[in-house]
Amino acid sequence: MNEISVSELAAVSAPSIIDVREPDEFAGGHVPGAVNIPLGQLQGSDLPEGPVYVICELGGRSARATQYLAGQGVDATNIAGGTTAWREAGLATTQD
Repeated sequence: MNEISVSELAAVSAPSIIDVREPDEFAGGHVPGAVNIPLGQLQGSDLPEGPVYVICELGGRSARATQYLAGQGVDATNIAGGTTAWREAGLATTQD
């Protein structure tokens, strides 16, 4: 499984990020530009074009989602440590 750290992700220009947390978790703060597709709704969802980066709160759900997407032929990369690691690195979140 492909995996990237939050600091490596922060250096990617215009990444397509899928946040697989539930809507209430997503609303509480997320990586800017992330699209919320809860893990339970991932199958059959429209995904962004090209490679996608998958995030959750700590990394467990996003790891499962990344494995699923990779099995579907999607170029998916898990974000290690999730939104928690993003915040701990001092990176900004947004609420929208």
